[in-house]
Amino acid sequence: MKRRQFSGMLAAGMSALAFTKHATAAPPKKKPARLQKGQKVGLIAPGSAIEEEALQKAIKNLKELGLQVELGKHVRASHGYIAGTDEERLSDLHMMFRRTDIDAIWCARGGYGCTRLLPDLDYELIQSNPKLLIGYSDITALLNGIFEKTGLVGIHGPVGASEQTDYTKEHFVGVAMNPKKQFKIKLSPENLEKKDKAFEVQVIQPGKAEGILVGGNLSLLAAMAGTGYQPAVKDRLVFIEDVGEKPYRVDRMLTQLRQAYALEEAAGLALGVFADCEADEDDASLTLKECLEDRLGDLGIPIMYGFSFGHISNQCSLPVGVKAQMDTTTKTITLLEAAVQ
Repeated sequence: MKRRQFSGMLAAGMSALAFTKHATAAPPKKKPARLQKGQKVGLIAPGSAIEEEALQKAIKNLKELGLQVELGKHVRASHGYIAGTDEERLSDLHMMFRRTDIDAIWCARGGYGCTRLLPDLDYELIQSNPKLLIGYSDITALLNGIFEKTGLVGIHGPVGASEQTDYTKEHFVGVAMNPKKQFKIKLSPENLEKKDKAFEVQVIQPGKAEGILVGGNLSLLAAMAGTGYQPAVKDRLVFIEDVGEKPYRVDRMLTQLRQAYALEEAAGLALGVFADCEADEDDASLTLKECLEDRLGDLGIPIMYGFSFGHISNQCSLPVGVKAQMDTTTKTITLLEAAVQ
C-alpha cells in the first residue's frame, strides 16, 4: 500500500473515531414526571415469569399506593425461565412507553432476561416518551442501559411483588411521589436489629463521596461489562448488592468490575445488603466481609457496606442518574436533587 494512500485512510479512520466518540457522548439528563395517586401504572415482567400469586400481590401493592394498574399484554407469559419471548417482553415495555395514558412503568419482578433486551430497545421511543421505570435485581440492566443511552432517570427500588414495609413505602414515596430538593436516606432500624451477619455495617474506607448514582445488582453489572450498555463509573457514586452468591463468586465478579470498569475512578461505592452470601461452615473460604475488604479495600475511595437496599424486605429507593452524597460517618446517602419533576 502506498504511504499517501495509507495516510489518507488513517486520517479518515481517526476522523471516524472522533465522530463516534462525539456521537456516543452521554445524553443530557432527563427526569420523568413524578408519580401521583390516581395515575395509571403499567405492570410488566421484562425478566423472569411471575406466578399468579405474586402478580396479585404486585397489583395489591400498587393499588395500596393509590395507583391504577394496567397489566402488560404478556405479563403472564412464560417461555422457560423467562417471561415470554424477547419479542413479547419488548412489546410490553415499548407499549407502556408509547401509551399516553400510562404514567409510569413498574416491573412486577426481576429474575433473568433483561440483558437480552438491551440491543433491541427502542431508545428513541423511550427518550421521546420519558416515564418512570421502577424495579431492581435484573432490572439493573434496563435502568442503567436506558440511562446511559437516553439520560432518563429510573428508580432502583422495589419490584411490584416486593414486601411493602413502612420503610420501603416511605422511601419510595419520598423519592418518586413527594420529592424534595434533598432527601436523606438512613439505614433501616429494622435491618440494624437483625442478628444476621449480612446486615452488619462495615466501613471499608471512610469518607464522603459525591457523584451521579449508578449501579444495582452485582451479577448484572458484571454481565453488562464490555457490552456497550454498562454504566460509566468515573466520578460516579456506584451502588452494588447481590443475593445468594458465595464469597468466591462475589470475588470473581468484583474482580471483573475492577478490570472492566476501573472502580478506582469512581467517587465511592455504596454497598447494600448481600443477603445469603456467606460461605458454608465447612467451606475453605473467606467470609463475605473479608472478601469485600480484600477486593475493594485498596481502591482509595470511600466505601461502606450495609446500606438498606438489596434483596431484603426494608429497602430504600435509589434513583439511577441523580446526584447524591454518601457519608460513611453518618451512614447516610443524601439525594442532592429530586429524581422526578
